[in-house]
This record gives sequence, structure tokens and C-alpha cells, in this order.
Amino acid sequence: MSRLLFAAFATTALCALPAYAVEKEAVLTTYADIAAAKYVDSLIAAKSLQDTIEAFLAGPSDTTLKAARAAWRDARVPYMQTEVYRFGNPMVDDWEGRVNAWPLDEGLIDYVDATYGGATDENAFAALNVIANPSFTLSGQTVDASRITPALLADTLQEADGVEANVATGYHAIEFLLWGQDLNGTDAGAGERPWTDYASGDSCTGGNCDRRAAYLRVSTALLVDELAFMSAAWSEGGAARDAVLADDTNGISMMLTGMGSLSYGELAGQRMKLGVLLNDPEEEHDCFSDNTQYSHYYDGIGIQNIYQGSYTRLDGTTVSGPSLKELLNETDPAIADQLETDIAASVTSLKDIVTATENGMAYDMMLARGNATGEALILGAVDTLVAQTRSIERAVTALKLNAIELEGSDSLDAPDAVFQ
Repeated sequence: MSRLLFAAFATTALCALPAYAVEKEAVLTTYADIAAAKYVDSLIAAKSLQDTIEAFLAGPSDTTLKAARAAWRDARVPYMQTEVYRFGNPMVDDWEGRVNAWPLDEGLIDYVDATYGGATDENAFAALNVIANPSFTLSGQTVDASRITPALLADTLQEADGVEANVATGYHAIEFLLWGQDLNGTDAGAGERPWTDYASGDSCTGGNCDRRAAYLRVSTALLVDELAFMSAAWSEGGAARDAVLADDTNGISMMLTGMGSLSYGELAGQRMKLGVLLNDPEEEHDCFSDNTQYSHYYDGIGIQNIYQGSYTRLDGTTVSGPSLKELLNETDPAIADQLETDIAASVTSLKDIVTATENGMAYDMMLARGNATGEALILGAVDTLVAQTRSIERAVTALKLNAIELEGSDSLDAPDAVFQ
């Protein structure tokens, strides 16, 4: 992943900061309260996923596998709305790789199709298949993998050999274990792992069904533990909350950094435009499940509810309070309204992609070379996200904040470099 950073804004002396009727501390409290609610909802949904997976492992069948897959999709809804807290909040960005790292070399975990290939110069463990191998060598040392344990996944395999694509934990590891590889290319269709990959005795397909079940169980438990950790970090007295509230001006900068970096480098660039440039379905964010369009959409919703200072929880209740929009409106109503309009436009364009997939054009198909309609949908959304980012830049200037750095992407900043 490109992590090209750029400084987007001019610096203004802090002594010139204006006074606001809407207190920045109140805006930041809303921001932290919404974070707490989102991570608690993510934890609730992950526990529901865990229960559904336990039911599947206790009685593997096509029906219980479908239920587990549905629970995984449901768990993505609140979590993707938290991604706006990345980038601006170092604690979240440092932690995020344990729960949502992507893309991954799935051959590290389990069997893959012959077309996948084997070890590469970039990743010696790209086809390790730890589920089939109770022992392997890492950095010259023999690793005992006879038991699938949290330490094996989180401490040994995660980013093994210093390679980011060695993703052993998190949503996408679980996704791969539930769906398997999507071998449909740019045609419609998700992964088709059979439920018998978790069956017992002679009914087992894919080999090592007991170890595969153990891996699925342990990786799901790790996800629950990680979300519990981040939920506590945003609760009263938590480290993430305290870091935001420690400095009003810096806290507002953290909010805008998260919004802008997710808008630009991460979503518009790495997750959307790159796939179009390469015409590669492997660049889908949720590539095994074909859930990508929803993850993109809820990223957009996450940005919107931070700006508006309002989040609707899984139980239908609302967490809301003084907002960034209100703060910006006091300084420059025109910029405040423009940013609101631009965010609404990006959410609409992301929703258009969802609608198209629901009407039969899978996200994979949109990435196919020559699919002008699909390309227009994705690049149209990219354009709205870039426009939204420019309004975020103007908001930083209007609020007289110090310059901040936003996440970049070669696909936006240097497209030719993508093909080198």
C-alpha cells in the first residue's frame, strides 16, 4: 500500500485562533462519544458473529454457514463507520492492522487454487498454509504450530517476516475462512468454500477440518478481544479519548486528518481508483465475500456522521452533540455548507454503487476492462471523494489550524507509478 503523505494546508499562528460559541471541547466530546458508541456496536456485532460461528462449528451445514456469512456482513456495518478515526488518531491507526489489515496473502492461512502460485521473493510465506502444516521455519527457527493458538496467529503469523501481506487475524482472515477464494475474476460471484471444509471424518473436504475450525474459532475470539480493547480506549478515562481531549486545537486537527485521509488516499485512492487502473478484482476490499460496495458506503457514512455530530446505533438510538459543522459554520458558513454538500454527494455516489450491485452488476464486474458503466460509477465516486477532500482542506484553513498531513495514494498522485 502506498503511504505517500502530503501537507495540504497553510499554517496560521495559533494566537490568531477565533473564539467560538460552540466550544471545541464540546465538539471533541461528541466525537469521542460517537467513537465509543461505534466501537461498542462493533463489539456487539462481533460477539454475535462469534455466537453464529460457534453454532456453525457445532453443526456444519449449508444453512449454518450462510448464517455465519450473514453475521460477518452485519459485523462490517458498524466497524466500517469507525474507519474515520484512523490516521488522525495514532492509537487507532497503530491498532487497525490487527483487525482490518488488507490485502492479504491468503495462502498463508489455508489451501488455495493452483493458479495462486507459491512463495515469492516478496513473501516467502505467501503459500505457507499453516492449517495444513503443524510446523514451519521462521527466521531460522522451527515454529511449533501443532495447536492453533492466539499467540500463534497474533504474535507469530501476523506480519510474519515483516511482510504486511501476511495477515493472520481480523475481519479478512475470518472472511477468507468463511468464503474461500473468489475465483470468478471480473465475473459475478463470491468465494464458494463448501461447508464440508468444516465437516468431520470422511465428509471433510480440503483436509484438516479440525485445524480449520480451530483457526476460525481463535481468529474470531481475537477479533472480539481487540474490539473490546478499543471500546475501552474510547470510554471515560480511556487512552484514545484522553488523547483527543488533551488539546482542543490538536483534537480538531485529528478529526479533519481522519476525514481527509480516509476520503482521499485510502478510499478514493487505494481502495477504489487502484482497482480500476489495474482492472483487478484482487483490489476489492472485501474480495472473498463481494461485500466491498457496502464497506465503501459505510466508510462514507462514517465521515458524514462525524461532520454532522450524529450516529445512529444498532439499537436505533442516536448519539449526537455539538458538531464540527456547527463549529465551522461560525467561522465560514459558506465552507461549512459546501463541505456538507460535498459529503452528501460522496455518500450518494457510494450508494449508487451499492444500488448497481443490488441490480445485478457485481463490484467485480465494474472493474472489468471495457465496462464503461462500472468504471464511471467507481470513478464518479472517486471524484466526489476528492472534491470532499478539497473542502476539508478549506475547512482547516477557515478554522485557522496548523498544517496537517493527509494519506496519499499513487493511484491519485502518480498513476504511472502504479504500473512500474
